[in-house]
Amino acid sequence: MTATPGRAAADNEVRVCSGQVRSPLGFAAAVDRIGELAAETLGWPGSVLTPLRILGRHVVPVAELVPEAHAERLCFGSDPVLDRAEIATWVWPEMDGRVPPPGAHLAGMLAPARHWRTALTAAVPFARFTSTAIVVPKSVTDADDFVSTCLIRARQFGVAVLSADADRVQVELEGRSFADAPPIEHTAVSRWVNEVVYQQLLAAEAPAMTDRKSVV
Repeated sequence: MTATPGRAAADNEVRVCSGQVRSPLGFAAAVDRIGELAAETLGWPGSVLTPLRILGRHVVPVAELVPEAHAERLCFGSDPVLDRAEIATWVWPEMDGRVPPPGAHLAGMLAPARHWRTALTAAVPFARFTSTAIVVPKSVTDADDFVSTCLIRARQFGVAVLSADADRVQVELEGRSFADAPPIEHTAVSRWVNEVVYQQLLAAEAPAMTDRKSVV
């Protein structure tokens, strides 16, 4: 059995990226602003988190805390777990009811990129368990292969396609929505991604919680 050198390490890596990136991705606005506009356009609830490199892909999660689950985890001191080997055991039948509940609701995963092929490669692994969308510069939609190839492939995977031009984001293709779908049966990968997002949500909430305490 062979594997691409460094691939396993890349798939297990979580890296926080800068949301202020502009020209490398070909957008007129910063990636964090593009993410906010995209989430608003798609109607995804929650916070647009800092761009991450997860499963070897550059993505922007949109998520919110699950109040009951978060309260339960606080009571038991259950912090986010990022050890994939440990989380792999959480989906075993004998572990039912013995693992912490998912603390985050992942509304969707955005994949902004200069080219649609790069964006689609980033989005597809997450399309199995959450809503996904790629965001490309508006100029990309003028390419010959955009309609003939990009939209066809995105539709096959249920990935929404958005184009961005300055401070305007437009839906080019509707994607599959998990909003009204029955709860998914978590896999080891989806639970690990949820824990990563949960950690990022807590990090994003921490400054606001500190500010509230200082006021009191």
